[in-house]
Amino acid sequence: VYPRNVKLMEFVSVCVRDPRLHKVDPWHTHVDYEICLQTNSMCFRKNTSYVRRRYSDFVWLRHCLKGNALIIELPKLPPWNPFFSLKNKEQVSKRMKGLQEFLENVFQNPLLLSDSRLHLFLQSELSIRRIERCALGKTRFTVAEAIQQSRSSYSSSEDKSSSDSDCESSASSDLGLSIDAMARDSPVPFHHSN
Repeated sequence: VYPRNVKLMEFVSVCVRDPRLHKVDPWHTHVDYEICLQTNSMCFRKNTSYVRRRYSDFVWLRHCLKGNALIIELPKLPPWNPFFSLKNKEQVSKRMKGLQEFLENVFQNPLLLSDSRLHLFLQSELSIRRIERCALGKTRFTVAEAIQQSRSSYSSSEDKSSSDSDCESSASSDLGLSIDAMARDSPVPFHHSN
């Protein structure tokens, strides 16, 4: 129990980690990343969530946010690299760091935080197409229901049992960024999946 005069600090902590290579066929592969979100903010439906997203999903999200934020400068994504190597750990680590910084900067803006597509992107396992449909009210479930049910009826077959809370950075909607750069720059394991 906290004394009445003590205000609990609101926090939003996010990390982008666990890159996985997906081989669709001999000519098509992609990498996705786990987004770990932990928060006590009332802006979010769940206190903890884990979803996997591709770089192209982040590009889509930024495009969506741009449509709602005509007068504000949007955070930048790490640049697209035509020579991006899935086996180059430094490139993968740099991209993860850039994606994480993008999300941390998005969390600093209340206007961006009000976009339901952002919440579905971070807290549901819906595909981008289904996120768009849900945000437009064209699904049999609401945004809140999609987020609450993300681990059951709307979930993908990906195993999300590794829900350890080792996020290395945090952003507070009131106090700005607090980043442990040394931990974030440490080498990351690179996992392959079929």
